[in-house]
Amino acid sequence: MSAEAEVAAPHGPLAGFTVGVTAARRADELATLLTRRGAAVLHAPALRIVPLADDRELLAATRELISEAPDTVVATTAIGFRGWVEAADGWGMGEALLKTLGGVELLARGPKVKGAVRAAGLTERWSPSSESMAEVLDRLLAEGVAGRRVAIQLHGEPLPGFVEALRAAGAEVVGVPVYRWLPPQDPVPLDRLLDATVTRGLDALTFTSAPAAASLLKRAEERGMLAELLSALHDEVLVACVGPVTALPLQAHGVTTFAPERFRLGPLVQLVCAELPSRARVLPLAGCRVEIRGQAVVVDGELKPVPPAGMALLRTLARRPGWVVPRAELLRALPGSGTDEHAVETAMARLRTAVGAPRIIQTVVKRGYRLALDPAADAKYGEG
Repeated sequence: MSAEAEVAAPHGPLAGFTVGVTAARRADELATLLTRRGAAVLHAPALRIVPLADDRELLAATRELISEAPDTVVATTAIGFRGWVEAADGWGMGEALLKTLGGVELLARGPKVKGAVRAAGLTERWSPSSESMAEVLDRLLAEGVAGRRVAIQLHGEPLPGFVEALRAAGAEVVGVPVYRWLPPQDPVPLDRLLDATVTRGLDALTFTSAPAAASLLKRAEERGMLAELLSALHDEVLVACVGPVTALPLQAHGVTTFAPERFRLGPLVQLVCAELPSRARVLPLAGCRVEIRGQAVVVDGELKPVPPAGMALLRTLARRPGWVVPRAELLRALPGSGTDEHAVETAMARLRTAVGAPRIIQTVVKRGYRLALDPAADAKYGEG
């Protein structure tokens, strides 16, 4: 997929917003859902998946479990469980693995995993309707795991707190690394995504796995821009995660994250559709209704794409609608600003052209510029 996409649906809920997609798997599906709703999408996989058949760690874990069957196996993802069985088949161990799994207590985290288990000809002992690993942990601890051997299919990295709690309760825990995540082979797209995030060229970042979130943070740290990234995620960029496990690496850095009630791509997109438009600033200016979105404005219902410099000026003016903003302050707001205030005049002229309603921005001679707030709105905005 191209790293850049134009707004596909000008009047969709996400028209005028740019959304970053960090997923490696099902990225096309997620991007399509977003563009159908009007978003521009910037895609940069934050990781890559090690092919299952090439994964020596999985091969070793599979041999160990077949030779010494555990008491309980916890299957955590449908794709991981299917891939495990397929990889075992490729190694000539498929039948032995299924026989082993058929003789132990098999727990499936949620309906999708349960479907994968049954498709393999197996029957789960229990599955939570909530898809919550916390509920799986509660059940195991309530049953008592002291002296028991528990195998857990990992999410590409250890499950925070889950393994530790079982070991503290006396269980022997065997991790099954069904797929592993590694950094992308080509870091350039990810670097572009990072640059767009810290410069507020993105309005939202989506994450579908905890390793992707951890990879983005690590890459930012390697480039010496972790503080800048966290500042952007704290202040202006919406962070949307498919579920609470995915959000953990970000929350560890104090980042506020949003997640849908159902941990699926569709609800994730619905969440973004609800959150981003609610953050848009709506102002009555010179007889027009102006909605300031991430990378565009909507003037009386018509979408107007605006260059980055123009959006920077417009956001600065909108912080104090109706008040004069000096040229020096506007110059500081421009991307890569220098010391020549003529750059403000050039960017302002382009902004007025892009908006198509030049009267909404007034020039105050020798002082600066201001938004032409309608008189009836003075009571609301007059105190700045």
